[in-house]
Amino acid sequence: MHVKKGDTVEVIAGSDVGNRGEIVESKPRKNMVKVQGVNLVKKHVKARRRDETSGIKEYERFIDASNIKKV
Repeated sequence: MHVKKGDTVEVIAGSDVGNRGEIVESKPRKNMVKVQGVNLVKKHVKARRRDETSGIKEYERFIDASNIKKV
């Protein structure tokens, strides 16, 4: 894979074209990376403990490493 955790990258394909961010996590065997602030999805979360709050939270999802380039 041409990038690793901590690299700053730019998205070149998909719905987040042009966005930049830092790689938070990578899966080299699957050729997938998680970029900070890119490919955000909203998930409805139920409180599991008394100190947690339920609601809608945003998470980053993995994108294919071929859709990004190193900056």
